[in-house]
Amino acid sequence: MGRALVLGGGGITGVAWELGMLCGLRERGIDLAGADLIVGTSAGAIVGTQLATGVDPEERYAAQLVPPDGEVAAALGSGTLVRLALAAVAGGRDPQRVRARIGRFALRARTGPASDRIAVIGRRLPVHEWPGRALRITAVDADTGEFVVLDRDSGAPLVEAVAASCAVPGVWAPVSTGGRRLVDGGLRSPANADLAAGYDRVVVLAPIVRAIGPMIGVGTQIAALRARGARVALVSPDAEALAAIGRNVLDPARRAAAARAGRAQAASAAAEVAEAWQRVGDGDRRYGRGRSG
Repeated sequence: MGRALVLGGGGITGVAWELGMLCGLRERGIDLAGADLIVGTSAGAIVGTQLATGVDPEERYAAQLVPPDGEVAAALGSGTLVRLALAAVAGGRDPQRVRARIGRFALRARTGPASDRIAVIGRRLPVHEWPGRALRITAVDADTGEFVVLDRDSGAPLVEAVAASCAVPGVWAPVSTGGRRLVDGGLRSPANADLAAGYDRVVVLAPIVRAIGPMIGVGTQIAALRARGARVALVSPDAEALAAIGRNVLDPARRAAAARAGRAQAASAAAEVAEAWQRVGDGDRRYGRGRSG
């Protein structure tokens, strides 16, 4: 059926690491921007939207290297983490029930207005209209815990869809769009790689692979894709990248280091990604045969 690129969540540093990885792979002849489907969750929704709307990854990579003058780091405080943990435990083993409890916490949390966050996301997306190509952005209904997939037919404006996918509970306000109040798509899965089901070749860039409580981990979803016959490559931060990212994925001061680490890690990830991505007959664009444009 084609090729799918899945971009997972991971905060500000996740955006930077993914952009670095994309640029580093392209230097090695692997251009993931040519995917037939792009799936974006949280940080991956920003990067995926940039790719799908034709933004040059090198341009966005360069932006990650600019010092974050005046940009304040957000964080999941200890109180927020405790409340999220309690919601996960109290919800039992029913994933949707757990998500609904976390959603109720997000709706009660004291955060800035959603409009401020939407404006920030809008500045990070040079194009504000849904592309013609297949782009799926994930979110969770804060009232019901239902998993929501947003695309050009969903009724949600593109910037609001991305802001909803990035709405970390307790940090940023839920986003009302498409008739729902939505929060971070990472509450259901760090990458939601199962949305690539039916595609022959899949690459997953996942800054985070472990799920919250009873939610679905990236490894489980990839195993299911492979069981259906798909070739799948999973790339997550290596030790050097994890050190560069640090403990707070919402700290803009770590952005440049995370971007550089992603670009450097592409050298070791390229062979596995190429094996999953490249078709026989790609000729000079195969791994090791020069740079693709």
